[in-house]
Amino acid sequence: MVAFSHTALSLWEFLGVQTRQRRSRLIDFVRVRGFASLDDLVRELGVSESTIRRDLDALEEQGTARRTHGGVLYAGGHARLPEFDERQPAHWGAKRAIAAAAAERIHDGETVLLDGGTTTYEVARLLVGRSIQVVTNSLPVANLFASESRADLVLLGGYVSPRTGVCLGPYANELLGRLHVTTTVLSAAGITAEGLYNAHLLLAETEQAMLRAAGQVFVVADSSKFGRKSLTFVSGLDSIDLLVSDTGLSEEWRQQIAAAGVDLVVVEPAPLEPLDGDHDSHRDDRSKPSRERHA
Repeated sequence: MVAFSHTALSLWEFLGVQTRQRRSRLIDFVRVRGFASLDDLVRELGVSESTIRRDLDALEEQGTARRTHGGVLYAGGHARLPEFDERQPAHWGAKRAIAAAAAERIHDGETVLLDGGTTTYEVARLLVGRSIQVVTNSLPVANLFASESRADLVLLGGYVSPRTGVCLGPYANELLGRLHVTTTVLSAAGITAEGLYNAHLLLAETEQAMLRAAGQVFVVADSSKFGRKSLTFVSGLDSIDLLVSDTGLSEEWRQQIAAAGVDLVVVEPAPLEPLDGDHDSHRDDRSKPSRERHA
C-alpha cells in the first residue's frame, strides 16, 4: 500500500510538470502571435480542445491570457519591477474595480495616453485587444501592446527608472509637446484639496506634459490616496475631467470633488483571490460602478 501511494504521488507530480510545460508553450505561442484561435492551439500543442480550454481558464486567472470569441489574446504578466512588486498587493481589489470602470469609458478609435502607475497598468490590461492608439512612458504598459495588431503603440523615450520602468526627462516631455491625445489616464501618489501629487520630481514634469496633451483627463486613485501629499505637486483638481475611486472615499471628499467641478465615479472593490486573482472579475465589476455625477 505504501509503494502504491508513492507511485501515485509521483504520477501526479509528473502530470503537473507536463501541464506547466504545456501552458508555458501555449502562452509563448500566443505572446509571439498576439492572438491565437482554439484550432491553432490544438494543432500546435497536439491536445484536445477541452484540455486547451482548461489551460486557458488557468492562464486567464493568472492574468497572462484574455479569452475572446474563437480564441485568446496575450494580456501580459504582472510587471516584475520593484515598485510594482511592493505596491500591487495594496488595495488591490479597489484598484481592479477602478481600472474596470475607467477602461469601459474609453472607446475604440481613441488615442489614449497612459502613465506608469499600478492602477493605470490594470487599465491598460483591460484595453488589450481594443482598436485604439496607445501612448505611454511605461515599459510594462508598452509590453502589453507590443505584439498587439489591433493597437498602435507610441513609446515615449528618455531616462528609464529602474524601479518603475517609466521613461522620464526632457526627451519624453519634448515628444509630448508635439502630441494630442483623446484621453490621458493618470495615477497619483497623493491627492489633497490643492490637487495631485507625485513621489518623483522628474515624473511630475512628465505628467504635467501629459495633462497638456490631453483632450480629457481621467485620474484613477483608490481612496487611500486622498488627504495625502507627496514630494511634488503635479496639478490642481481643475485639470481633471473624471476621477474614479472606490467606496472607501469619505463623503467629505466626495463633496470637495463635486465642488471642484470634477465628475466622480465610485466603485465597489473587487473580491480578492488568494493568488493572482480572477481576471474575469474585471468584467463582472463593470456593472457595479456607483456614479456620484454622470460623466
